[in-house]
Amino acid sequence: MNHFSIKDVEALTGIKPHTLRIWEQRYGIPHPKRTSTNIRYYDDEDIKMLLSVAMLNRQGHKISKITRMSREELDQLVMELALDATDQDVQLESLTKAMFNLDEIAFEKILSSNILQFGLEGAFIKLVFPFLARVGVLWQTGSINPAYEHFITNLIRQKLFVAIDSQPKNMAPGAQKFLLFLPAHEPHEIGLLFANFLIRSRGHHTNYLGPNLPMDDLNPVMSIYKANFILTVLTSPVASQSPLHVANKLSSDFPKANILLAGSQLFQTNIHFPKNVRLLHSMQELVDLLEHLRSN
Repeated sequence: MNHFSIKDVEALTGIKPHTLRIWEQRYGIPHPKRTSTNIRYYDDEDIKMLLSVAMLNRQGHKISKITRMSREELDQLVMELALDATDQDVQLESLTKAMFNLDEIAFEKILSSNILQFGLEGAFIKLVFPFLARVGVLWQTGSINPAYEHFITNLIRQKLFVAIDSQPKNMAPGAQKFLLFLPAHEPHEIGLLFANFLIRSRGHHTNYLGPNLPMDDLNPVMSIYKANFILTVLTSPVASQSPLHVANKLSSDFPKANILLAGSQLFQTNIHFPKNVRLLHSMQELVDLLEHLRSN
């Protein structure tokens, strides 16, 4: 059972602590528990219920009426809103609730409806990555059971595998070669998989080596593949090698290649990177680079 602080509740639902305490006093929701030292906390069921309440309340439903609904009525109305809404907060809360319910069907419906509306690229940029950012801090701090992360990331990975496999294999004239990998102790590959999709969708060639690859193993690959670009994503706070070490080694080993680095670990401190290393602060920057390559 997960234990969530009142700050965790605010991060996941957007409900301010002051509002939460008023709801507790007036309507008896939720029912926080207390630790042995009298510190309040919330469990999974509280989070599921509060996600629904917050979503409906933001859509104009009065809290007094929401609290009189049965759980079945609440869930049905939330799903109807999730499939019809264009509001990002509604979509994010719906995905978060599906995660806590381990509800593959609900998650699939919400994600698929967004892909139909915005395309896979738009759905990931507008919804999936903001969702992962919302819950990512809680995963890293251990507030959420890792099983939730495995459940949700595997569903997202499946979507990406299908999308990548459906890309045409013929390369555009003047196509560039991209080598994609994650260094040792970097297991989170959703960002790298999405980059693979973006690059292939623009007619470039990719060689996808996946996660947990020692950087010394790149040398024989590059001697054959001769990539124009090497792309990696650094997100793990427990990785054994610093971003600067990764950048310096790639730059030194492959001085003729363009090194592209992305990921949250790059922006913790001010670091001076080698000249052939470029930081990607967002997936949109990768899209802009690919569009520029295609226009030249």
